Amino acid sequence: MTSDNRERDLPRAARLAGMLLDRYRLASRDFARHLEAVPPDGWDAPTPCTEWNVRQLVNHMTRGNLNYVGLLHGATREEFLARREADALGDDPRTAFAESVQACADAFAEDGALDRVVDYPLGKLTGRRALAVRTADTVVHTWDLARALGADDTLDPALVAWLDDDHETIYAGLDLGPQFFAAPPPGTPGETRQDRVLTRFGRDPR
Repeated sequence: MTSDNRERDLPRAARLAGMLLDRYRLASRDFARHLEAVPPDGWDAPTPCTEWNVRQLVNHMTRGNLNYVGLLHGATREEFLARREADALGDDPRTAFAESVQACADAFAEDGALDRVVDYPLGKLTGRRALAVRTADTVVHTWDLARALGADDTLDPALVAWLDDDHETIYAGLDLGPQFFAAPPPGTPGETRQDRVLTRFGRDPR
């Protein structure tokens, strides 16, 4: 049996789960690629998230991955928020991040994980929706990290297209408030999809 035939024989739910996890892993690989390039004196550099330097941004991402594991295993929104700023990097931020990605992917790959309802701080979500939110956060913070390092901040086109097309679906029903997202920006000549996505997430892509 060819790989194409095996793919068609997989149940639709399993194929969808694989696609969602692949998207999360892709976003995480892009973040990790920039993380590998942080110089020894770069951890204190400012980021577009003005409350965080590079180390704090990387900790936010690493701790976030671990907190989603907690949600999938029954943690409450209060526990999620209480752990949000706890150090998850130790002496080896790159390894800590990589291990958190694996733990998060493994948790979402568990049987039934995508159908569980988790107590996300901004509103209850199915695991499927929670994985989308986690992936979106990873994409946008990849741009933040690239900007902080003065690196090429071009995001993966497929991830940008997904965020542009599915923004409303990803965040539907969550209690976001105006501090989370700007209004959808009007189209301007020469505007790219990445510019539109970043502007909607409150970033200035100029």
